[in-house]
Amino acid sequence: MHVVGLMSGTSLDGLDVACCRFFKRAGEGIGYDLVAADTYPYDEAWRRRLSTLHEADALGYALASVQLGELFGRRVNEFIARHGCKVDLIASHGHTVFHQPDKHLTTQIADGNAIRAVTGVPVACNFRALDVALGGQGAPLVPIGDKLLFGDYAACLNLGGFANVSYDSQGGVRIAFDVSPCNMPLNELAALCGLPYDKDGALAAHAEVDSLLLEKLNGLPYYCQQPPKSLGKEWYLECFRPLMAAVEPRVALATVVEHVAMQVARSLPACAAGGRMLVTGGGARNSYLVERIRHHLQGVEAVVPDNDTIDYKEAIVFALLGYLRMRGEVNVLASVTGARRDSCCGDLIF
Repeated sequence: MHVVGLMSGTSLDGLDVACCRFFKRAGEGIGYDLVAADTYPYDEAWRRRLSTLHEADALGYALASVQLGELFGRRVNEFIARHGCKVDLIASHGHTVFHQPDKHLTTQIADGNAIRAVTGVPVACNFRALDVALGGQGAPLVPIGDKLLFGDYAACLNLGGFANVSYDSQGGVRIAFDVSPCNMPLNELAALCGLPYDKDGALAAHAEVDSLLLEKLNGLPYYCQQPPKSLGKEWYLECFRPLMAAVEPRVALATVVEHVAMQVARSLPACAAGGRMLVTGGGARNSYLVERIRHHLQGVEAVVPDNDTIDYKEAIVFALLGYLRMRGEVNVLASVTGARRDSCCGDLIF
């Protein structure tokens, strides 16, 4: 089965599109081939619109969802025309605007009906809502892919807008949670220095860490919570961003890098020791951040893979979620989200 996975993350880098062919392996497990993958950056107008959509009125929010769905559909059509891909299903994560699972609320825009209308291809979307309705965090969703597609690693770390980690407990149960903000504050601070992002962590590498800010960040109550747990933009704006405001941007960059590295190391269990951790997401290209993570790790090898896996792992996994949804199989794990049960999540639009 050929599935196109669509991923739009909190970093606002753009839309990741990955076409995958899934197949059953001999014995147990699922195999995949990455047929083609591309990223379509957002223009400045869409970046501004998405970054402020939480402040929009109801009409503005609804229009953005439909129009983003139409944009996603056009991008998929361009992708199919460019690569000549066979596509049986589109699996769209959408773009998260609100995430408040304590209120049983999570919203991802990019209307699936609009995607279906523009492309003519069946769509699976809205993957988080059922899990949240079942009392779960609705996040992270990628760990099912970590387990089924990347199970040779003791842990998987994604360095996106938020960093999140996934691993099997000693009892073989998959555990995963958001570790800390990552590219969201790093890109925001780089913008204050006149750059879209801190390439290779060069700015952070040549600045001093502010010990008081580091202490405040590490002292945030979220880090004392036990999983399942997840982070949203609301928490970042209310709890994390204000702490950085009084510190010079380059110093804040260095401090946030150190904070992320420390929290990643603290998040890994003893059972991961002696194993390898797969590191993906945009932050995997920040060589200074990876260097600091390796510095703080104890007994775990951080592995940065090939570029396609770095850039498109989340889109690949959302393609997998769509594949599992079409087969009626579990694609969200209660051990990860804290829901009352495992579930087969996602709306199907034929």
